[in-house]
Amino acid sequence: MIALAHAAAAVCYVGAAALAAAPFVRPVAAPVRSVLVLLALGIGAHLVALVALATTLGQWPLFGLGPALSSAAFLLASSLLAVEALTHDATLALVGAPFAGVLTLLSRVAGLAPIQEPAGAQGAWLLAHVALSFAGIAAFGTAAAAGTMYLVQRRELRSRRFGDVFRRFPPLATLDRVNHLASLVGWLGLTVGVVLAVSYTVVYRAVDLPKVLWAAAAWVGISVVTFGRLVGKWQARRAALLTNVAFGVVLLLYLVLRAVGAAPGRFL
Repeated sequence: MIALAHAAAAVCYVGAAALAAAPFVRPVAAPVRSVLVLLALGIGAHLVALVALATTLGQWPLFGLGPALSSAAFLLASSLLAVEALTHDATLALVGAPFAGVLTLLSRVAGLAPIQEPAGAQGAWLLAHVALSFAGIAAFGTAAAAGTMYLVQRRELRSRRFGDVFRRFPPLATLDRVNHLASLVGWLGLTVGVVLAVSYTVVYRAVDLPKVLWAAAAWVGISVVTFGRLVGKWQARRAALLTNVAFGVVLLLYLVLRAVGAAPGRFL
């Protein structure tokens, strides 16, 4: 059932992206409701898979490469659904939904074998850190998706082509607002996650250098974007561009750390 539910979730995510792309292929109205329904069905199937996996493993599936990727995809899709339901727009699914689908499929390729983590209060502390950090990364990814679409839409506007992208994408103000709010949510999640990680390290004297480096890079990246907007009064274009750069660096650093130092079966 776990494999089938993961497959159903991935199909729904990819299907939502395909529906969101339909107005670019033929002259139809954006099927916002259908995209939201497919995303919701995918998230429901994904939740079934995660609950079944948690029951099988005896712990919530956050530890280990496959379980962590699956949970990250679930959080990303949930963040995407929340944003699109609030904005009544489906175009963010063009970027976010395929990414969630790929992560879901990669979790199956990596295998869903868990890494045993401490039980009791120590385990709960670690679980809270990982869950909040993943939620922050998911919001960060949503901000990057909105930033990408902002830059594309702005280019269309400046070129005065006014083609399908200009007509189908949300207004620049909407994309900028999503980028801003998602960055704030991501910063809050990552900040609390990093605080829990530092305190966990101090109390239990457990240092995992790759995780520390990656979490610090993610927190610094989203902090620069968040405070650049709040304090530096950055313009929307600069914020969108630097959100994408920061998120790209975080993903690249993850790949580098996995290539040079990750233990087999671990997320990092």
